[in-house]
Amino acid sequence: MPVRRFRSLEEMEGSVWLEPDQPRLWPTIASVWELAARLCPPRFPPGTYKHRSIEDANRQADTWEAASIARQAR
Repeated sequence: MPVRRFRSLEEMEGSVWLEPDQPRLWPTIASVWELAARLCPPRFPPGTYKHRSIEDANRQADTWEAASIARQAR
C-alpha cells in the first residue's frame, strides 16, 4: 500500500473510505486480510477434535485463544 500525506484532516477524511462500487475495494480488503494474517497468524493445532459437549469444545477453544494471546504478549 502506498504512503499518502495529507495537509489537513479534511483532506484525510475524504480518502479513507471506499464506496462499495469502487474497483479498489476488494483488492484493498484482501491486502488488509493478508497483512493481518502475516502480523498475527492464528495458531490452532491441526486436526479434528471430538468433545463430549459444547462446553468442552468452548473450553478447548478458550485454551488455544489464551495461548495465542500469551504468545503475542511476549
